Amino acid sequence: MTVTTASARDDRAAIDKAVSLLACFGEEGLTGVGVSELARRAGLSKSTTHRVLATLERNDVIERVGTNYRLGTRLHELGRTVYAPGQEKLRDLLIPFLTDLYATTQETVHLAALYGTDVVYLAKLYGHRQLPSPARIGHRIPAHCTAVGKAMLAYDPDATDAALTGALRRYTDHTIIEPVALAAELASIRRIGIAVENGEVQRGLSCVAVPVIGPTGRPVAALSVSGPTGRLDIRAHAATLRRVASDAARVLPTGRRRATPTPGLHALAG
Repeated sequence: MTVTTASARDDRAAIDKAVSLLACFGEEGLTGVGVSELARRAGLSKSTTHRVLATLERNDVIERVGTNYRLGTRLHELGRTVYAPGQEKLRDLLIPFLTDLYATTQETVHLAALYGTDVVYLAKLYGHRQLPSPARIGHRIPAHCTAVGKAMLAYDPDATDAALTGALRRYTDHTIIEPVALAAELASIRRIGIAVENGEVQRGLSCVAVPVIGPTGRPVAALSVSGPTGRLDIRAHAATLRRVASDAARVLPTGRRRATPTPGLHALAG
């Protein structure tokens, strides 16, 4: 009986420590916190912190980002309802524009929002000639390897800084994993207003995207068109995306809107 009681007490203590560590991430849950800082915030020794973090990482509750840790996919899946209400409102507001985009292109189209340095897919309409894709509604993918993600990173300095200082995961040989190369790519996107992904998250799949700019001048979402590499008409879809994104921006709640031109409105003209 004594052994059983001690075991239960140890289990509760371990759970308490894990919960304390998770609560210590705060607003840095997406960007990451170092082990020493987590130990300080939770009032735990570094050795205990390392041990608990290792268990949480094995279960995808947290994930390593360089030398830091951030909240992981398991928590995201369990906690979708925590941030879903706001995202649902945005999705419902912009769905008509996604439908317009699909009607014009007849390709697979996506609506996504930035979530830290990841993108969350809020809606997706499938084209007639769809390819298997990792972009699923409600799921997260690192922003640096997706067209929707790069379109939003390019116009969000804070998210850009976080992405450039974090780990850039490789998915294919075309994934941009060097911070200097990613910074140059984002600068190019800001110049032309269009983000393109060619097999960066999945071989044979390409995507073109534009941001939907909110009242503050920062992106609130992104729209994209995807299809097989080599068949996707990027120039034609870029023009359609610009039009639809511009229309979508007009229905966003106003407030004090910063004067911001439509990204790259004339960059691909002629």
